[in-house]
Amino acid sequence: MSAGPEVKTTMAQQKPITIRIKPEDNVAIVVNAGGLPAGTELDDGTVLVEHVPAGHKVALSAIDQGGEIRRYGEVVGYAMEPIARGRWINETVTEMPTPPALNELPLATRPAPALEPLEGYTFDGYRNADGSVGTRNVLGISTSVQCVAGVTDYVVKRIKAELLPRFPNVDDVVALNHSYGCGVAINAPAAIVPIRTLQNIARNPNLGGEVMVIGLGCEKLSPTRLLQVEGEEQTLKVIDPANETERILSLQDEQFQGFGEMVDGILKMAELHLSKLNARKREPCPVSDLVVGMQCGGSDAFSGVTANPACGFASDLIVRAGGSVMFSEVTEVRDAIHLLTPRAATKEVGEALLREMDWYDNYLNQGSADRSANTTPGNKKGGLNNIVEKAMGSIAKSGTSPIVDVLSPGERIRKRGLNFAATPASDFICGTLQFASGMNLQVFTTGRGTPYGLAVAPVIKVSTNSTLGNRWHDLIDLDAGRIATGEKTIEEIGWELFQLILDVASGRKQVCADKLGIHNDLVLFNPAPVT
Repeated sequence: MSAGPEVKTTMAQQKPITIRIKPEDNVAIVVNAGGLPAGTELDDGTVLVEHVPAGHKVALSAIDQGGEIRRYGEVVGYAMEPIARGRWINETVTEMPTPPALNELPLATRPAPALEPLEGYTFDGYRNADGSVGTRNVLGISTSVQCVAGVTDYVVKRIKAELLPRFPNVDDVVALNHSYGCGVAINAPAAIVPIRTLQNIARNPNLGGEVMVIGLGCEKLSPTRLLQVEGEEQTLKVIDPANETERILSLQDEQFQGFGEMVDGILKMAELHLSKLNARKREPCPVSDLVVGMQCGGSDAFSGVTANPACGFASDLIVRAGGSVMFSEVTEVRDAIHLLTPRAATKEVGEALLREMDWYDNYLNQGSADRSANTTPGNKKGGLNNIVEKAMGSIAKSGTSPIVDVLSPGERIRKRGLNFAATPASDFICGTLQFASGMNLQVFTTGRGTPYGLAVAPVIKVSTNSTLGNRWHDLIDLDAGRIATGEKTIEEIGWELFQLILDVASGRKQVCADKLGIHNDLVLFNPAPVT
């Protein structure tokens, strides 16, 4: 039987689909895959005067030189030249606005929205002695200095091959390598950031209080210090200082005659901790034990329309159920800070938000940079002209809940609810800092695509557009692009995401990155001097 004629849909044959977010916006983004050609007439009568790529903006009215370009109901740029109606608006014709002044913002002025408690939802997690709950059961092997990273990588391979099969309840063994520990100004004020990050990584609930530390012996960062809480007089409750020999091994210890004995010592220590972790079992836990990190990377113009608002809806569901959500990325919040400070639960929380914005402004100034350095070529190719437009879409991940607390980089979460965890926007540094803050599961939205994943916590990847979702079908866990095409609503995708979070947290479903074994390294943020 011969095949029928092949049917091809050209751009000219497509029904034009655009998205205008707010009535006061004078631009819309093109939804159609491949964009729309010149001559296309939109529903409002606008006729494109040139081809406009998918995700990019088209002027819905003429804009004078110096006139405002509005999206999300906010000014995201100024026209560098007269822009005709129907023209493609990209970064070459857009001047970036200045950021909001930090001394003129309202603090804690918005009444908390009336969100009904959400009851009856649970997940199956690993309860820890300190009351926290893990979504994974992982043996973490930390290091006090980069010098030993090769050894930890070697022993992790040996542990996985020789020991792990005997402990079926343990999910994985992970080397928590990093580039810190020596050759650094260990007593510089900013050194607290990498040090407390490493300390709080050891406390993450997914590691079950059984972290081992491999040291060298001559480094500045003492292995013992990694098992303590900076600013507290006593060591962690989950770590018994009387049993340091069961947790810390230094390679320069004179008892070791050669590499083989070092490895044998580490394997013996690992077997002890694996046996303890193997005794853990999943049990029903309330959503209040979830700490979900929200992050975006490889963003495009659809991010703030589809995936990020769906994450925001799911964030509100988690908060309504008593759980915790953290959103981050200071440079992707800075230009939208005027929309966040009114949502602070208290004036003190609002002031903390401003403190973190100011700290990062100064940090960038020291490097002769500013927040405009954030946007990537991929962001711009995806329709985001500058960091202002990117920020407006980024904060949609935070939903509508009040912001109950602000965490400086590497600080551990203190309050249930919506938290702002101050981090750089680097995917890997943000993920590391959120993990240190207690995140036990992460949701990561992307429009351009990234294979990003973490070995220490499941990462649910959400595509902002269906072109990516379909092309990367085995790397994307949830396609939010269906919102842009009208197949689903933000609320429907938000509920899908919420249920997927519970299934992944319970071990009932495995994220794509874990199926493929694709995991990124943890990366510390060190704003202190290197000597």
